[in-house]
Amino acid sequence: MNQRVQELAEQAKNKVPAGLEVSRWIEVYNEELARLIIQECISACATDSLGKTVGAEELILQHFGIE
Repeated sequence: MNQRVQELAEQAKNKVPAGLEVSRWIEVYNEELARLIIQECISACATDSLGKTVGAEELILQHFGIE
């Protein structure tokens, strides 16, 4: 697995509250990991060379249903 994906997976794992039953834990983890990956994609491709947002962010967020 890519090092950055591993880092995001660890971040997602750390954001899941303790004490959840396994099926709920997996659900919350998967949602958080997906959110982090989408945010990473936005950061990687939705800015120009000066770091300015170029408009793709809102479209990506709407497409994936991220609030």
